[in-house]
Amino acid sequence: MLGMCRGRRKFLAASLVLLFIPALTWLYLSVGSFQVKPLPLSPLEAQSSTLVGGAGERQALELRVRAVEEENRALRRELSRPPRSPSARLPNSSNHGNQSRTHSEEGTGDNEGQKAAAVGNSSDCVQQPVVDKCETIHVAIVCAGYNASRDVVTLVKSVLFHRRNPLHFHFITDSIAQQILSSLFHTWMVPAVKVDFYDADELKSEVSWIPNKHYSGIYGLMKLVLTKTLPSDLQRVIVLDTDITFATDIAELWAVFHKFKGQQVLGLVENQSDWYLGNLWKNHRPWPALGRGFNTGVILLLLDRLRKLRWEQMWRLTAERELMSMLSTSLADQDIFNAVIKQNPFLVHQLPCFWNVQLSDHTRSEKCYKDVSDLKVIHWNSPKKLRVKNKHVEFFRNLYLTFLEYDGNLLRRELFGCPSEADHNSENLQKTLSELDEDDPCYEFRRERFTVHRTHLYFLHYEYEPSSDNTDVTLVAQLSMDRLQMLEAICKHWEGPISLALYLSDAEAQQFLRYAQGSEVLMSRGNVGYHIVYKEGQFYPVNLLRNVAMRQVNTPYMFLSDIDFLPMYGLYEYLRKSVVQLDMANNKKALVVPAFETLRYRLSYPKSKAELLSQLDMGTLFTFRSTIFSFSFSKRSQQYYEQLKLNVFPFLISLQEYEFVVLPNAYMIHMPHAPSFDITKFRSNKQYRVCLKTLKEEFQQNMSRRYGFAALKYMTAENNS
Repeated sequence: MLGMCRGRRKFLAASLVLLFIPALTWLYLSVGSFQVKPLPLSPLEAQSSTLVGGAGERQALELRVRAVEEENRALRRELSRPPRSPSARLPNSSNHGNQSRTHSEEGTGDNEGQKAAAVGNSSDCVQQPVVDKCETIHVAIVCAGYNASRDVVTLVKSVLFHRRNPLHFHFITDSIAQQILSSLFHTWMVPAVKVDFYDADELKSEVSWIPNKHYSGIYGLMKLVLTKTLPSDLQRVIVLDTDITFATDIAELWAVFHKFKGQQVLGLVENQSDWYLGNLWKNHRPWPALGRGFNTGVILLLLDRLRKLRWEQMWRLTAERELMSMLSTSLADQDIFNAVIKQNPFLVHQLPCFWNVQLSDHTRSEKCYKDVSDLKVIHWNSPKKLRVKNKHVEFFRNLYLTFLEYDGNLLRRELFGCPSEADHNSENLQKTLSELDEDDPCYEFRRERFTVHRTHLYFLHYEYEPSSDNTDVTLVAQLSMDRLQMLEAICKHWEGPISLALYLSDAEAQQFLRYAQGSEVLMSRGNVGYHIVYKEGQFYPVNLLRNVAMRQVNTPYMFLSDIDFLPMYGLYEYLRKSVVQLDMANNKKALVVPAFETLRYRLSYPKSKAELLSQLDMGTLFTFRSTIFSFSFSKRSQQYYEQLKLNVFPFLISLQEYEFVVLPNAYMIHMPHAPSFDITKFRSNKQYRVCLKTLKEEFQQNMSRRYGFAALKYMTAENNS
């Protein structure tokens, strides 16, 4: 069917709320009146501030180690005494489940302090800075394009999996990523998660003057302008690359802000490659950096202090000066951050390297952990990604794949005890669901109408150039995993744009990705939009899938088809010519393409109408559902039109008084396939059939109230057929 694109409808759905409680918790103990004092583990603190040089640092370290040992001895003495009463414990040690949990960050980023931390952290009772249970954690991510929009979902999953705090994501995006991610989060409906978008195109002028050789292009420089981009009242934020995977609660990283001292405004992990040492190859000349430099895949930014330090002016002057000799950046924003730190080392608070384990070839990442279970953040910063060389790469890869294929619906869990902003859509949804009769035999069918399916638009790269004559047509279809084999054949038969909605689980979506990337036919086509609608519930939501695919049509006309139909060769151009000949721009017409079917899995597809008629005569082909409609193709096309109108054509199109035109020289063929799970249920379950009939009748009644006599006319005709 070919018809004009019409308005779009919003769908409201029920969210699946599951409770997930991580197995690991922090337990803080205190016996009697004994108090554990936090130990200064940074060489910038008061007790070492007067000491300079190597001897001074060693003396400061010895003082700190002795202090830690004395605290540990005192703690062991207190713990050896019988406990006085349960009331002597700190409040955080009471067994109140999720309400008693706090978050802390172990260790320190300073080189000497890290050595002291190895001793100081030997006791789990040392008091650490904590994050309030309901404190919102802010995360900023620069994301542009189709591939980055897909990759960032794995990062978000890993953060949501471990988190126990409200989250506020700040996405700096191009128009493509904003469309994809706004739709995804809107349909994901994760409690206690807020998302804001900032137009990266408006920021290009801020950094476009910087030549950049890095593959990230201009978007790789956007982190430099976050102080100007993010809200002026936002004081701190965690900045992440899209190729990050979390293995712990992000609140632990948020707690590190409490460790910043003096003028420290940047939290960074040391770069784990030799890039900034300048010894990778002959005449290798990197940007200036402090020691090995720092990696900007994970950054803690104190925005309020950066603004007071006039960060914008600071990095601009540094970049202008260095570009006079370096000519361009090699590692985008990272080069400029390091050049600024080289001149102003007091700005940086060095994070322990387990907060950014950099998995690129020839790095020192293995020195960041004694055991892989100690890891907190994994950074796939090599262009090789999962193919990177590392002796523990299998562990890292499995962790990544776990989140890649993890069911995102399970992350729709409430944060108990933390008030969240009122969501009127969710409230209305819950009210509607509560009004349904659970004793109704068709309750599950009715409830399915309100399910919001998580939707990822444009799962693969998409390119489309609009035609100048306004006659372009998009093929629209929907499918599940068991119909993937039809995609290559359809792409060979239809050269125009295609919009497909795929009903898949998270794991199946990754299987589809591998299938598509391994197909020369599919990879050669940039004008196919693949939109993933994630599985939820027990029914196949065919109308929802069609609507998702239809909403992403960018052409004046669309051709609605089922995935099991192969259009004739040249149908795309034939329809475009028909649009002009029938003056469809000025008339309400819907074109009907005659449909046929075959029982043969291997069919020599007819290349012309003459071959089609020959195969009809030989019994190789049949008119589609001829045993149901009881007519043959040799009869008048008017009979075909009447049956099609009553049984196949979308009801709303006919109610909008379109004129149906059957195209005599066009055809499509339905290919055989095994019965789907839903059709099997329809055939075997009487209650299933009864409920579908009931819902259909209710739909028709609603249409009659909306369209009056026009709807009643078609309903009467159908009942008499």
